[in-house]
Amino acid sequence: MIDFAAARVAMVDCQVRPSDVTLYPVIEAMLSVPKEEFVPRDMREVAYSSDNIVLAENRVVLDSRVIAKMLDVLNIQPDDLVLDIGAGLGYSSALIAHLAEAVIAVEENEVLAAEAERILAEQSADNAIVQVGKLSEGAPQHGPYDAIIIQGGVEQVPDALLDQLKIGGRIVAIKMQGALGQCMIGLQTKTGIDWRWAFDATAPVLPGFEKPEEFRF
Repeated sequence: MIDFAAARVAMVDCQVRPSDVTLYPVIEAMLSVPKEEFVPRDMREVAYSSDNIVLAENRVVLDSRVIAKMLDVLNIQPDDLVLDIGAGLGYSSALIAHLAEAVIAVEENEVLAAEAERILAEQSADNAIVQVGKLSEGAPQHGPYDAIIIQGGVEQVPDALLDQLKIGGRIVAIKMQGALGQCMIGLQTKTGIDWRWAFDATAPVLPGFEKPEEFRF
């Protein structure tokens, strides 16, 4: 029988802290949220491994190191409203619920969304709302947002999503070019998004975030 509490501490000590995650609220959230509850039941034994956990085609729970670093660079504040794109079974949203005033979790897979809603309720994440809808469209009715996080790779971020970010708001995404990826942090300004590199990471490209193929003769 796995001691999940001990595995959670080991994950933080061996994966999260050595990856230059320094914000205490992020570390505290990683220690508090039982990740094993937010993965498919047959994957619980590997919930705290250092790999992505597959949920569906091109859909994963990002490995803990990557999620923690994304949250660290996003620097969520206690009064922030956060949009979590591709929430899957809700692990990232549960973490964000510890950090923010509220989180809107968008998931287009209805089975995943229903499970996420159930698990988040069981875990008393009362400030997390799950919404079923296209990931690329976000949830404009609840915005604008202080921060947006995308749980997967992107080749491009749709303008419809960027428009939901407040001036001064932050967005973090893993930008993919072929097999290579970089996690980028963007700041919404009056003239558009100012992107900068945060760290290297890779993830499957989410549906709706692919770059259109160029037409060639």
